[in-house]
Amino acid sequence: MAVRQLPEGVANRIAAGEVIERPAAAVKELVENALDAGATRIDVLIEAGGRRLIRVADDGCGMVRADLSLCVERHATSKLDDEDLLDIRTLGFRGEALPSIGAVSRLTLTTRHADEPHAWSLTVDAGRKGECRPAALAAGTRVEIADLFNATPARLKFLKSDRAEAAAVAEVVKRLALAHPTVAFSLADADGTTRHFPAQAFGEAGLLARIADVAGRDFAQNALPIDVWRGEVRLFGFAGLPTFGKATAASQFLFVNGRPIRDRLVLGAIRGAYADAMPRDRHPAVALFLDLDPHEVDVNVHPAKTEVRFRDSGLVRGLIVGAIREAIAAASPATATTIAAATLGAFRPAGPAVPAVGWDWRASPSRPLEPVRGFGEGPQAAFAMDIAPSADARAAEAPPTGDDLDRPLGAARAQVHGTYILSQTRDGLVIVDQHAAHERLVYERLKRQMAESGIARQALLIPIVVELDPADATRLIERADDLAAFGLVLEAFGPGAVIVRETPAMLGDVDAEALVRDIAEHLAEWDSTGPLERRLMAVAATMACHGSVRAGRLLRPAEMNALLREMEATPGSAQCNHGRPTSVTLSLADVERLFGRR
Repeated sequence: MAVRQLPEGVANRIAAGEVIERPAAAVKELVENALDAGATRIDVLIEAGGRRLIRVADDGCGMVRADLSLCVERHATSKLDDEDLLDIRTLGFRGEALPSIGAVSRLTLTTRHADEPHAWSLTVDAGRKGECRPAALAAGTRVEIADLFNATPARLKFLKSDRAEAAAVAEVVKRLALAHPTVAFSLADADGTTRHFPAQAFGEAGLLARIADVAGRDFAQNALPIDVWRGEVRLFGFAGLPTFGKATAASQFLFVNGRPIRDRLVLGAIRGAYADAMPRDRHPAVALFLDLDPHEVDVNVHPAKTEVRFRDSGLVRGLIVGAIREAIAAASPATATTIAAATLGAFRPAGPAVPAVGWDWRASPSRPLEPVRGFGEGPQAAFAMDIAPSADARAAEAPPTGDDLDRPLGAARAQVHGTYILSQTRDGLVIVDQHAAHERLVYERLKRQMAESGIARQALLIPIVVELDPADATRLIERADDLAAFGLVLEAFGPGAVIVRETPAMLGDVDAEALVRDIAEHLAEWDSTGPLERRLMAVAATMACHGSVRAGRLLRPAEMNALLREMEATPGSAQCNHGRPTSVTLSLADVERLFGRR
């Protein structure tokens, strides 16, 4: 077949398929144009998910008649001062959006510039451009898109339901509203649903208020502020507490020079920053903004402009990871407020509670465990009185001091079921999972020792032979040098077995066989995915779990308080190595509400 030039109409429809694949993409282009025009208020109206009607009105600078006539021509733009595509300082610059939309719909633009005596209107119907006509409009620009894809019916078959398309439009408006908190937005559906985002003040407080409007007050209440510089690159915004994890990545809002993005490098950096503070099946909530010289980032690598390419990707990744980790460390031992709310909800009965007649607390699966040896002291006797189960109240032997009560985790008052420490603060109480908390502390000590001087080892008087699946044994021996760096010295001992000669001294009298089996169970996954550092930290986390104080071990008041003080001084202590919270804080007001005192 001979080479030929495509007709202009066909070329425009092809371009439309690249830029405008669904109604949400059209809304994104029009709202970005309004923002570039200096709008302080943008109103969006859709009907049938945007397929039947999209209307975007703004109070921006508007266009004169000549610009209105030219703006629907391909590759016509006011967004570039010259031909330098590396100096992009606006959201839209390709000059493809309006002609592409006009090629597949009925597009009507009405605009008024301050230099014009009245407004002008122009219609493009399936690529056919009309004449500029006088119109009525006070100021700014109003763009209407009717019957999107009416010129390309096949495209309609690929659209989802009206509800799904409306949700996609709402997501676009939310992200652009979050990127520009000083601009007022509204989104209305023809069915009468309207959502408003009032204009906020410039600065951190205004951004946090817009986050509350867009992502919910829970996000704003559990957000850690970030504002750091590295060279000429600034990262600011908010990152959620690790214990405020989400089931999906829908609460991740990322922006580069005010442009919403979904970039793999940035997403990977965020995941890496939370790697040892959040379970793998949970996703952090973040609203982060990168500001840098336009020459240092290419925003022209994708037609939808949602992906970018950084000139110095290592600097950007390091900045994101370091800033989030520092924010998490500074926030310890705080946990998400949603945990306390869930705890209070669990206490509230669904209906009036009626105690069972003749119920014996000894039959309860939650009965106190038998006393066991702990922290070098002899066996400790539990209360011998024949009463309902109670906390170990020996903390009363050491009345709390004012200093302890003023600390974030308060003063230990009791140990419940040999597992949970009940602590008192000035205005509430804290419940601490002693195993989860100590597990995190041991993990952080292992990391510090590894970074500073290497982990000290202790030789076993009698080496332990561990029999394993031959494949697991092979993987362990292949990683023997890495494991030795953490103080675990293994050697091959025939097919399907290893011999343990040394263990990390910090772990004390650890069950070496159980530790080796746990590491072997996960080693295949560590070998196949993720960087070496992350795999080694997973080894440290497993060791910390085996070296921490176990549930059921009775603690003295001094030991409980020592654990609380070390938690307050240790970064990341708000969650264990698996990402679960180590403590729950309840305010006195919340407790009083449970008992009807408020």
